[in-house]
Amino acid sequence: MLELEARAEPSRLMAWASPLLAVALMLVGGLAVFAALGKDPVEGFRVFFLNPVKDLYALSELLLKATPLMLCAIGLAIGFRANVWNIGAEGQFMLGAVAATGVALYFGDAESALVLPAMVLAGAAGGAAWAAIPALLRTRFNANEILVSLMLVYVAQLFVSWLVFGPWKDPDGFNFPQTRMFAEAATLPMVIEGTRLHFGFAIALAALVAGYAFINRSHAGFRMRVAGEAADAARYAGFSATRMIWVGLLLGGAAAGLAGMGEVAGPMGQLTDKVGSGYGFAAIIVAFVGRLNAFGILLASLLMALLYIGGEQAQQYLNLPNSISMVFQGMLLFFLLGADVFIHYRLRLRRRGT
Repeated sequence: MLELEARAEPSRLMAWASPLLAVALMLVGGLAVFAALGKDPVEGFRVFFLNPVKDLYALSELLLKATPLMLCAIGLAIGFRANVWNIGAEGQFMLGAVAATGVALYFGDAESALVLPAMVLAGAAGGAAWAAIPALLRTRFNANEILVSLMLVYVAQLFVSWLVFGPWKDPDGFNFPQTRMFAEAATLPMVIEGTRLHFGFAIALAALVAGYAFINRSHAGFRMRVAGEAADAARYAGFSATRMIWVGLLLGGAAAGLAGMGEVAGPMGQLTDKVGSGYGFAAIIVAFVGRLNAFGILLASLLMALLYIGGEQAQQYLNLPNSISMVFQGMLLFFLLGADVFIHYRLRLRRRGT
């Protein structure tokens, strides 16, 4: 019979093969889902996975969808490396969008070159400030940062709803829950003309490079890696757990807030009650599929963006609910967690009587 046997040390091969195995199993599972729903699996595969990359405009939409995922995921990866579990990136994303919107509305129609830099700083500061709440509660009162950061997501959602239904509601918006459209000076320039891909994509790539440098080339990143891989050694070396909690949460919050700023200053051009699109939660899957590595996060963000857009394509061409993308995300996470078991264990054939 087959049984799991603990490895003498974690398998480096399986650590990197696990995401590839999870993606392959997700594809096989996806074909089965299409067949179970009465759709041609081959046609479903074409619509879901090939339509989103069929031309330049489709590729630009893929990169646009991947941009906030990259930013949120690289910020989360820094904290996860030190076992600081920030699950509230979605709320930090929304508070970054709120802070950036406040700057845009304050400047109004002013054509100032300072508007966008101020929005970038405000977005990062808004996300970091929201992440500071679980950091404070964890370090001062030993509260669980997972629960606190998660619950703050729902507080952020209600706060955004209050703003767009109340003081920031556009009086000329036909009673829709939204702010005024931003002035041109408060919107990000396009990277490719004729598409919606904006300069936020370049910011996301820069964030990945900065995240790689921080994790792998800085003393602070080294301390966080040690804390995550060998907590006893980190304590013996005198590394401050409190400092690492603050750094992990604040950097994660700032990155998510920056993503929120890019969302309202990019394709939306205003703040609405739909600003929380689940990017913060999806970025958790992206971070783990990418193995908390900057290059891996880049590839995983593109994959997750493909699942988002594929769900929209399946809704349009196959008459399936848009939530089909959530099914694929769930399968990806399920198979990843299952494959990760083999990093620390291996299958062993045990004969009866032995």
